[in-house]
Formats: sequence, structure tokens, C-alpha cells
Amino acid sequence: MTISVGDKIPEVTLIKATAEGPQPVKSSDYFAGKRVALFSVPGAFTPTCSAKHLPGFVEKASDLKAKGVDEIVGTAVNDAFVMGAWNKAAGSDDITMLADGNAEFVEAIGLTMDGSGFGLGKRGQRFSMVINDGVVEQLNVEEPGDFKVSSADHMLGQL
Repeated sequence: MTISVGDKIPEVTLIKATAEGPQPVKSSDYFAGKRVALFSVPGAFTPTCSAKHLPGFVEKASDLKAKGVDEIVGTAVNDAFVMGAWNKAAGSDDITMLADGNAEFVEAIGLTMDGSGFGLGKRGQRFSMVINDGVVEQLNVEEPGDFKVSSADHMLGQL
């Protein structure tokens, strides 16, 4: 079953990419007590993700924070080293990368996709959400191949 607005984020372990190396974080702890703009991509360094998705959140970070977002989080079914390198190459200090290397998060929220036709295996769909104190406030899931509703611009219009 796919997560919905009003649902609590399920308990999983994600890996935060930091300068000191990968650090495990529990979702219930991480998303508690703050409002988070989260975006998920099928893969770091992939074309749409690198050319549009991440840059949009980098560009609109201050606007999102001005609308009450405490933190901006990017996630993908990649390891923390890849997520950290992607943020270093194309992101900013305004973006926190949480790796979902084993797809536990996207499985728990029902938003996996099969990317095996492109050699990607099991991945997360392209989506964004606003999480307020661990509860889904907004959820924007893209149709396969699209990049519209999960963008930073679309999210800004919702806040």
C-alpha cells in the first residue's frame, strides 16, 4: 500500500551522507519535530535527476525555508558515498542526502519501481513530500517518465 497524506513515516534506517562518513539514522528520530521537504529520485547522477531535480531544490532552498521548511532532504536507492558525491558535485550545504541503499524506505512507503530495463534494478519512484513532525503533509508522485509534480517549484506552490 502506498503512503498517503496524513500517514506517519514508517520506521526504517537511512544512511546520512556526512563529511565524516556514512551515519545511520532512524526515520522516526530524523523526521521528528521539524518540517522537511523530501525529494526522491531513481538515481543520483542520472540525467533528469542531475539536470533538473536536484538543481531545482538547490536553487529554491531559501524560498522553501522562507515558507516554513526546516530542512531539505534528497534520497535515492544509492549508497551514502554516491549520495555524498552527488551532493558535492551538484548540490549544496542546504541539501541533506539520506541514502536508501537497500530500498527499505521506498518499499515501506510503497513507492518502488523496476528499473531493471535500464540496468538499475529496484529503485524508488520519482516523488516529493513534505513531512511535518514525522507525518506526510504533502505527497507528489510522478507518472513514469515525468518530471512535474515532484519539483521544487511545484512544492513551493503547495506551501
